[in-house]
Amino acid sequence: MILVSSALADRSDTKKLAGLLAPCFTVVNYGRRGRGAGGNNAGYTVRHEIDDIAALIEHAGGAASVFGSSAGAVLALRAAAAGLNIQRLALYEPPFAVAPGDFGPPQDFARHIDALIAEDRRGEAVKAFMTKAQGMPSFMVGSMRLMPGVRSNLKAMAHTLPYDIAVMGDTQQGSPLAAEMWAPATAPTPVMTGSKSPDSFRRAARAVTEVLPDADHHTLQSLNHGAVVTAPKKLAPKLIEFFQG
Repeated sequence: MILVSSALADRSDTKKLAGLLAPCFTVVNYGRRGRGAGGNNAGYTVRHEIDDIAALIEHAGGAASVFGSSAGAVLALRAAAAGLNIQRLALYEPPFAVAPGDFGPPQDFARHIDALIAEDRRGEAVKAFMTKAQGMPSFMVGSMRLMPGVRSNLKAMAHTLPYDIAVMGDTQQGSPLAAEMWAPATAPTPVMTGSKSPDSFRRAARAVTEVLPDADHHTLQSLNHGAVVTAPKKLAPKLIEFFQG
């Protein structure tokens, strides 16, 4: 199983989840580009990240199951739609904005984030991204930034925010998902949301199930958007049940 980390997370953030899954599966918990030990270059493209996943699948024997959360879920979905040999795909709260009024960044958001990073206002860039592009309430972002070590880790990964903006593309403008873009992802796919997350995540999840040929929606009680990091013990049983299916 390959774990695709979420926006502003690296393999250390998914280490606990990987440990809970490891007794049942061979787990590849890798560092995405520019995060932790992950390599980085100025010529970033989403295709490069898909190629990274393809290389991991090849290393794992040519086929794999994949789990992704938040923007990582969208990256995993893009990889499946690109034709990678993904046998099973599980997604947690892909942050699509599919209806007018749902959260979503303004049209010039990428330039705004680039400017904040260029001015070394990394904390402001992180907060803007998490609230505008990930739909997280300000109080939740504030509480995360007060956790020991989390604030410094988030700021350290701020330069990768444009990567996740690229992964999301034009999917956060309050418009329906384009079926032709995602339908090639044919693997069985549960799309999970937390009961404590905003309704827009559930609308997004239902929209994903409508454009994929083999997907269904599951609401997990007492979880929010940060569940992969904050509540892996509640998320792991659902993933084990599905991947062992």
